[in-house]
Amino acid sequence: MLRLLSIELHKLRFSRSTKIISAVYFILITFIALIASIEFSFGGVNFRIADQGIFNFPFIWHFNTYIAAILKFFLAIVIVSMVSNEYSFRTLKQNLIDGLSKKEFILSKFLTVLLFAVISTLFVLIVSIILGMSFSDKLEWDVIFYDLDYLGAYFLKLVGFFSFCLFLAVLIKRSAFALGFLFIWFILEQITYAMMKWWIFKGTDIADTITQFYPLEAMSNLIKEPWTRLGLVQTAASQLGESFTKNYEVQLLPIIVVSVWTVIFIYGAYALLKKRDL
Repeated sequence: MLRLLSIELHKLRFSRSTKIISAVYFILITFIALIASIEFSFGGVNFRIADQGIFNFPFIWHFNTYIAAILKFFLAIVIVSMVSNEYSFRTLKQNLIDGLSKKEFILSKFLTVLLFAVISTLFVLIVSIILGMSFSDKLEWDVIFYDLDYLGAYFLKLVGFFSFCLFLAVLIKRSAFALGFLFIWFILEQITYAMMKWWIFKGTDIADTITQFYPLEAMSNLIKEPWTRLGLVQTAASQLGESFTKNYEVQLLPIIVVSVWTVIFIYGAYALLKKRDL
C-alpha cells in the first residue's frame, strides 16, 4: 500500500495546480480564526461573533467541522483532476503496461483520498485546539474532548465525498464535466426532495425519510448546521415564541449510509475501469 501511495504522491508532487489548490484550501481553514475579529453593530449594540461562544469547547468541534466541510470542494477539484489527468496524459495506460493492475490503480487513488481526509482532519483538529484554548472559558479535559465525534464525522464526510468525486472522474474522464455532473446531482437531489415534500407526499415526512439515503444528503446529515445552537439565536427565537427541537448530535444512520455509499463508489469506479478496454 505504501508503494501505491508513493506513486500517487510522486505524481501530485509535480502538479502545480494541485499544490496551489491544496494550499488555498488549508489557508481558508485557518481563516476561520478571522471570524473572531468580526464585529457587528445592531440596534446600537456592538458585539463580536467570537463572544457568542462559537470558539468555546465543546461547541467549536461542531462549528469548525461544519465550516471546514463547506471548503471540501477545493480538494474535490484535486481528486477529480488527479484521475482525469490519467486519461488526458495517458499515464493510466502506461501504468497498466508497467504492471500496475486496475485494482491497484483504484486502490492507489482511494489511499490518496484517505490521506487527504486524514491531513485535513488533523489540520482542523489543530486549528480547533488553538482557537478553543484561546477563547474557551472552560478548559477541563472532559469539556475539551466532549463532542469530538464531530471530527470523526468530518473525516467520514470527506472520505465519502471524495470517493464520489473519484467515481465521477472515472465515469466521465474529464474533470470539468465530472465537477459539472456533481453540481447537477446536487440539484437533482434538491428537486426530487421538493417534488416529494410539496407534491407527491405533501403533508408527510416521507420525503425526509427517503432523501436521507441520498449520497449528498446523507453526507450533509453527518454534521448539521450549528447556527441554531447559538445562544443568541435561541434567545431571539424564544422571544418570538419559537423553539428549535433539532437533534444536532452525530447520528448512526448517516454514518452507515455514507459508509455504504463510499463502498459503492469505490467498487463502482473499479467495476467501470475493469470493464473498459484501455
